[in-house]
Amino acid sequence: MAPSDIARIPGHYISNTHTLFAYAAFVGALITGLSLHYTKIVENEHFGYPVEWFPSVSATIGDRFPERSVFQLFIALTSGPRFLLVWLNYILMTRGGKGGSGAAWVAAVGVFRTFTCGGWTYVTSTDDHDAHDVFMISYLVATIPWTVGCLMLCPPDARTVRLRKYLAGGFFGTLVPLIYFFIQHKVHRVPGAYTIYAFFEWALVLLDVGFDAVTAIDFQAFEIVVREVGGKGSGEKRSDTLLETQKDKPIISDLSTSVQYPELLDALADVYMSFIFWTNQTALGLVVWYFDLWVMGLSGMEGAILASLSPFLLEIRPFRNHIVSAMPGSYLLQGLCGLGAYLVQRVDFRLGVLSAGVWTGTLGLAASFWHDRGDAGKLEARITAWLLGLILSSLAKFSNATNNPVWPILHSGNGGWNKTGLAIFGLAIARMYMRKGVMAATPSTQHNESKPKGLSGMAGLGFGALCFIFHSLLSDSGTMIAWSWTGYPISGPMPVPHGVMTFAAMGLGILSGLYVPGIYRTWSAFGVASVAAMVLTYSENWTGFYGGLVLTIYSMGATPVLNGDGGKVGVVGQGGKGSTYYPARSPAVKRVRAAHVWLLLGLQLLGVGIAYVRFPAYDYPSYHPESKLITAGIWTIHFHIDNDAWSSERRMEALMRETELDLVGLLESDNQRIIMGNRDLTQYFSESLGMWVDHGPGPDKNTWGCALLSKFPIVNSTHHLLPSPAGELAPAIQATVEAYGELVDVYVFHSGQEEDVEDRRLQTEYMSNLMGQSTRPAILLSYLVTKPGEGNYNSYVSETSGMRDIDRSDWDRWCEYILYKGMKRTGYARVSRSTITDTELQIGKFVVGEPERLDGERISEDQVPVDMRFPALFRGEGVRGHRYHVFDEPRYFA
Repeated sequence: MAPSDIARIPGHYISNTHTLFAYAAFVGALITGLSLHYTKIVENEHFGYPVEWFPSVSATIGDRFPERSVFQLFIALTSGPRFLLVWLNYILMTRGGKGGSGAAWVAAVGVFRTFTCGGWTYVTSTDDHDAHDVFMISYLVATIPWTVGCLMLCPPDARTVRLRKYLAGGFFGTLVPLIYFFIQHKVHRVPGAYTIYAFFEWALVLLDVGFDAVTAIDFQAFEIVVREVGGKGSGEKRSDTLLETQKDKPIISDLSTSVQYPELLDALADVYMSFIFWTNQTALGLVVWYFDLWVMGLSGMEGAILASLSPFLLEIRPFRNHIVSAMPGSYLLQGLCGLGAYLVQRVDFRLGVLSAGVWTGTLGLAASFWHDRGDAGKLEARITAWLLGLILSSLAKFSNATNNPVWPILHSGNGGWNKTGLAIFGLAIARMYMRKGVMAATPSTQHNESKPKGLSGMAGLGFGALCFIFHSLLSDSGTMIAWSWTGYPISGPMPVPHGVMTFAAMGLGILSGLYVPGIYRTWSAFGVASVAAMVLTYSENWTGFYGGLVLTIYSMGATPVLNGDGGKVGVVGQGGKGSTYYPARSPAVKRVRAAHVWLLLGLQLLGVGIAYVRFPAYDYPSYHPESKLITAGIWTIHFHIDNDAWSSERRMEALMRETELDLVGLLESDNQRIIMGNRDLTQYFSESLGMWVDHGPGPDKNTWGCALLSKFPIVNSTHHLLPSPAGELAPAIQATVEAYGELVDVYVFHSGQEEDVEDRRLQTEYMSNLMGQSTRPAILLSYLVTKPGEGNYNSYVSETSGMRDIDRSDWDRWCEYILYKGMKRTGYARVSRSTITDTELQIGKFVVGEPERLDGERISEDQVPVDMRFPALFRGEGVRGHRYHVFDEPRYFA
């Protein structure tokens, strides 16, 4: 030891010490976990394992180690070496000036995942179930960048690379059965699934420790020297041949590039401006739809959608030069008009302001593409930011149950974050004006003046088709899932959590378009995408969704290729070998691209976190189980847009909660289309009210939509498209729910309008026969378009169907009806709509397990048990415009 050395510690000793501590903590925590899991099985009989299968080790361990103090000590002791390991890995990654910001980011992730690993091990699900899950999911998510970062940036010794790949593969491979058995336990309540899940959960720890233990090999030629006076230590030189080979790979080279704050701020500003662009585009059709909805036809307001065609004005050279020179101004107007439109109360004026935002935003986007036509690096950055803005817009909807929180149909009272959006816009536009002076800086690459090959007009149509795909399928992560939805039992993806798969496909498309763009120039790729589009259109469940994911990857990846020469002609050139798309690998271009890639990874992690927070609880107790009461409602909800063009789901949720609905059929509920904002607000009702949901026939079925929300588990459901030879397609849901141990059939149905007599006759015949086939208790929640006692009414209420009207004496009905059979009716009420929609909420109360009474006479409320009465809240003037109307009070039956 040199005189100035205080200590010299071999690196492999530190690594092995960490491994020893980690394994000790693992064994201790495993024993504790199994003990606590045993207790959990005993306390929760639905897991299905008999108690006698388990020895009485739990009590023994509990007696010897009260409050798990010894095991918690093991866990605490391993934290120190683990933090040290993260620091040592950082040194390895950055030695020789390599690693850059990538190494710092990986180290930060390592610190974070150390905390989370200790958290989910220390806090068991018995201690705090929610905290345990938060730590566990955070740990799993953080392991992804940690593993990838270690593989890319740690010394590439052939042996360590091989071992890390095997262990990482095992880790991520274990996630598949882990998630599967978690869903089996959480969703399907399969006995014993949680036990199997627990084994896979703890196997992750073993694989994780093994992955980190590989660093013992890296540290064999590494030591820590502590000196009295600072100096440079040196270790044995190691072969960096593999590293030199790997660093030339573009994605690794970019990720290891140190991103400077100016590039990061510019990237954030560009992405947010693109987010505003997509926010305005997706809101425009939605506000136009409000007018068409009320006139039940073309209103004349459709002309507002022509705002998206403003780039045609760029063909006028003086105008084009002016727009390019004042480009930040177009972004300024885009943000002020689009984000500020919610302040305008009068709907037609609000549409005008929003249209101005779309007009200027589209103009600015096209002008920016044209401006950067000679700089491949800047053009790539524009396109990438535009695509990232689409992901951010879809993520914002994913976080807010499919409503973009800064749309002009939202405000602070119904879930809007408009002021926050404006504040962030102020920061973003300020950054754009700060860099305005350098927008004409020296290009990062030389502009190739070669004319693009092929017909630019046809390529322009191709780019327009991509924009249509983005708007119609990718502006909401659940749209393609809605296309593939078939009902219960669930055989395909669900909006939550599987919406993150849409984000993953979008991200993969961006990365492949940046780093392997050549594949998108082939007819083979186009053919695969075409087949994928067919699969999405004609297949269902997972098969259809997988087709959509392939189409997503292609669409996102092809965008930089198609648009690479777009700025040259105002439309898009196909770009042959002479294309300017491929940017030179200059440091500036690499830094900007690295900033975008890191932002993309951040958005992906954000999506996973949102999916976890929104993961359904699947524990939905009914309101009055002691009375075996079902409170069922039918409501035509006007596509979740109220009479003043505000999103109505929060007001609807309040009324459904206050009326204590156990079952509710929603009509005019399908919003997964461009003109309706690609929304699905049944997600909000399901989460806020705690109900299972069947979204009904998907948007590809071209109906107005119907949906079923249920406090009772939906055992089975089938979707029907009723005969409609002349008029609009009529959707129906035939579902079976398990209510208090008995199976009950529920039908939700929206018939055609009165203009099409033959349609309604055929639909009546279809539904009557369908209901007549059921021998179980049944409820029909429907929109029939008939008068009581006349015409088709006598087919719905007949011996064929077996159904009875909830109140034959209520003569003042035309649209909504509640029919039933095989159970006792106890109450009926009609609640006014306020300004939420154009139709009231009808409610019926039934008791499961008691036969229907043919002579059920009317009785007064004081003869009804308290828990079976309707809320007094809506008597008299009611609240918020909701009151009992028509009879001015509920009706009760013996």
